[in-house]
Amino acid sequence: MSNPVIEKPPSTAALRAAPSTGQRLTSFMPVIALVGIFAALTIVDPGFLTQSNILAAVTTAAPLILLAAGATMVVMCGGIDLSIAALASLSTVLFALWLPDLGGATLPVVVAVAALIGAVQGVVHVVLRIPSFIVTLGGLSIFSAVALVVSDAGTVGISDLTALDWLDLYVAGYVPMSVLVALLVVAGIWAVLTFTPLGSWISAIGFSESAARLAGSPVDLVKIGAFCVSGACAGLAAVMLVARNFSGSPTTADNLLLPAVAAIVVGGTAITGGHGGVWRSVAGALVITLLRVGLPVVGVPSAYEQILYGAIIVAAVALTLDRSKVLVIK
Repeated sequence: MSNPVIEKPPSTAALRAAPSTGQRLTSFMPVIALVGIFAALTIVDPGFLTQSNILAAVTTAAPLILLAAGATMVVMCGGIDLSIAALASLSTVLFALWLPDLGGATLPVVVAVAALIGAVQGVVHVVLRIPSFIVTLGGLSIFSAVALVVSDAGTVGISDLTALDWLDLYVAGYVPMSVLVALLVVAGIWAVLTFTPLGSWISAIGFSESAARLAGSPVDLVKIGAFCVSGACAGLAAVMLVARNFSGSPTTADNLLLPAVAAIVVGGTAITGGHGGVWRSVAGALVITLLRVGLPVVGVPSAYEQILYGAIIVAAVALTLDRSKVLVIK
């Protein structure tokens, strides 16, 4: 008589590796929400489904996509970047001031300066061991004040924007160039995270920074690099805002901070780090943009937007929070 085969129960590691049904559903929530909101707006106002409205919505979403995608890397590391909107506003002022002297070179210079500022915040965070929340909250205040000083607390107009005329073009007659640029940047970030060790390092840091250090991951360099990318994306978003408004202003992008954070968490990136992705933030940014464009369509006053963003952030964090890492909720 043959001995009965006794199956061993799966290990704890195996159980953690296998995504649950809830986790699988959460990963599709941004797309489900996007389709649901689009369908609801179309039902309420059948005239909403027009090419001009769709193009206006996606064009509006381009700067938000860049801000959310850049900050996503910081969040995946377990940090937060609250300075992206203020840095973008400062970058619009710098672009408007430097354009007459630098011409076409203004764009790469502004993006490089914004990336350097982001890297400096990263250095302050990792060298002085100051929480990213505090560093970037201080950065938010500093950048806003500097923008006010260099702009004399006013709007800096631009009379000649030929250097940015290419952002007004349409690819194949339908896709705005600004949207294509934003998606290409996101695709580049995704490719680097997917096909290089950087993606694994960021996930490891987000899950457990101490374990990542023991494993030999370059934790400090990765975190500085994440802040650098976040700054660069803020600078590029600023260029798009300048092309749209024909001016630079110390408050141009200030109203994009809360939507950017909402886009990240709505996209399913865990606020505790370790889990998420830039394409998720793209879907989240489109959801937020549809809400911003669609709320007036259904007759909701704009004053209620902030209430909606706050409710969305709380709900999204409740769905994506990794409670195994946060044993005590304070």
